[in-house]
Amino acid sequence: MSSCINEIQTARQHIAIKVNQSTISVYWNIGALLSQKVQVASYGNSIILKLSEDLKMKFPDMGLSPRNLWNMKKFYDRFCNADTKLQRSVAVLPWSHNLLIMSKATSDDEALFYASKTVEMAWTRDILLNYIKAGAYLQETTTVKSNNFKETLPENVASYANELLKSSYNLGFLGVTASLKERDLEKRLVEKIKHFILELGKGFSFIGNQYRLEYNEKEYFVDMLFYNRDLKSLVAIELKIGEFQPEYIGKMNFYLSLLDKFERKKDENQPIGIILCADKNHLDVEIALQDINKPIGVAEYKLLLPKNQLEELIIKEMQ
Repeated sequence: MSSCINEIQTARQHIAIKVNQSTISVYWNIGALLSQKVQVASYGNSIILKLSEDLKMKFPDMGLSPRNLWNMKKFYDRFCNADTKLQRSVAVLPWSHNLLIMSKATSDDEALFYASKTVEMAWTRDILLNYIKAGAYLQETTTVKSNNFKETLPENVASYANELLKSSYNLGFLGVTASLKERDLEKRLVEKIKHFILELGKGFSFIGNQYRLEYNEKEYFVDMLFYNRDLKSLVAIELKIGEFQPEYIGKMNFYLSLLDKFERKKDENQPIGIILCADKNHLDVEIALQDINKPIGVAEYKLLLPKNQLEELIIKEMQ
C-alpha cells in the first residue's frame, strides 16, 4: 500500500515540475515577444490590455492579466542577458518565487544565490522571503567561515564541506522567546528536526540525538549526529548556549576520533564536526583549530526572531 502511495506521489511531483517548467518557458517566450514589441510603457499599455483580453478568451486559466504580462516582459528583460547558470535556475522556479527575487535582488549574484538555494533546499515562497529579509546573501558573502576543512580533508571534499557549512544558522523556526538550556535547545531541534535539516543544507539525514559512544568502559554522548550523502560523512553537532570556548574543540576532536574508529564505514570519508554557539570570534576559533587533525567547523546560530521580521509567517510555515 505504502509503495503505491509513494509511486503516485512521486509521479505527481514529476508532473508538477514539468508543468511548472513549461509554464515558465511560455512566460519567458511571451516576455521576449513583448520586449521586442513594447519599448515604451505608455505606448504599450493599450497593446498589453488588448493582448490580455484576447489571450484570456482562449486561455482563461493561464494568469494572462495585463499585470502578469508586464511581469513576463520584466522577467525576460531582467534575465535575458544574465549568466547561463542564473537563467537555468530561474527557469525551474515557481512564478511567485521569480517575482519575489526580481523585486528584492539587486544584482545577478544575489539573484543567483537565492534562486539556486531555493532549488537546492526546496524553499517555499514564505521561507525564501524570510531568508531575503534576514539578509542571507550578505551574511553568506561577507562573514568569514571558521573551520579547518582545507587542512584536514581531501581537496574536493574540503571544498564541498566549506560550501555546505554556513557561518550562521537561523533557528528562528523554534519560536524561542526566552533563554534556554542546552538540553532544551536540543529537544526543540529534535522536535523540529525536519526544519533543522533543511537549515543545515542538502543531503543531510538525521541519525539521532545524544548518540551514545563507548570507549574504555566509559560512555560519551554526541548532541546530534547526522549523515550527509553528498559528503559521504558522519556529521556530529554540538550545541553550546554561550559564546565559543577553545575547550569545545578538544571535546569535538575526541568525539570525531571515536566516530572514526567505531562508526565510520570503509567507503565513507572521515567524520566532520560542527560546533554551534551563540557567538564566536573567528580569531579565537582559528587559534583553537591549530594542530587539530580532525575536520571541525564553528558556526553561530540565531534563536530570537527580530520583531516585525516575518515571525508569523515562519511560525505558520513550521507548524
